[in-house]
Amino acid sequence: MSKRNITLRMLSDYEYESVNVTGNKVKIDMRDPAEKQYQAPMELLLSALAGCSAIDAVLMLKKRRKEVTDLKIEAEGDRDEGIPAYYKAIHLKFILTSPDATLEEFEKVVKLAVEKYCSVASSLKSEISHSCELIRV
Repeated sequence: MSKRNITLRMLSDYEYESVNVTGNKVKIDMRDPAEKQYQAPMELLLSALAGCSAIDAVLMLKKRRKEVTDLKIEAEGDRDEGIPAYYKAIHLKFILTSPDATLEEFEKVVKLAVEKYCSVASSLKSEISHSCELIRV
């Protein structure tokens, strides 16, 4: 089993920073849309899913010796109205720019990326156990 760690720190009531063990940072923002500077946690989840799927799809196309000029993914999440406002459905629109990859090849690698290789997509499908430890200083 492989473990990953991050440390999240409060910057203000509505802004947080997440840092991994190598020092890479992501800012998280829960401000109102007009004041927002960074993505909210649920937007980051869409970004993680799109990013994971994109990397796998591009690498598989390149393994097939296809040229990828650009790949864009538009991710749309349909959230429940209640609390918690979890995603009920997520739609990914993959837009490939390639001079030599066919739509059929692209469809195969995207299906493999999303359904088999993307760790984020697999995590969303699985039952994840989580626990909390509390320390007050």
